[in-house]
Amino acid sequence: MSVEDTIEQQISNHPVVLYMKGSPEQPQCGFSANAVNILNACGVNDLFTVDVLQDPEIRQGIKDYSNWPTIPQLYVKGEFVGGSDILTEMYQNGELKKLIDED
Repeated sequence: MSVEDTIEQQISNHPVVLYMKGSPEQPQCGFSANAVNILNACGVNDLFTVDVLQDPEIRQGIKDYSNWPTIPQLYVKGEFVGGSDILTEMYQNGELKKLIDED
């Protein structure tokens, strides 16, 4: 399975996917920690995370897949939402919770 196929499978099989540095319990950068805190504040219970530090192919592959150069990256219902700054802004104005809660 190619890296792209793996990524597509991850984002299509889970409603909320966060590509991050570290784990939700031990984020390895402040931006990833911020993303986890925001998702927790939004009430996300079914969060699938991928630690990009554990897999160099995924670390580069997700950047190529999304055409977005930084980590973390959030996908909701198969769609790329953005990185840390976008998550923060969407959380502050209520858009992120609305997007996550939509059926």
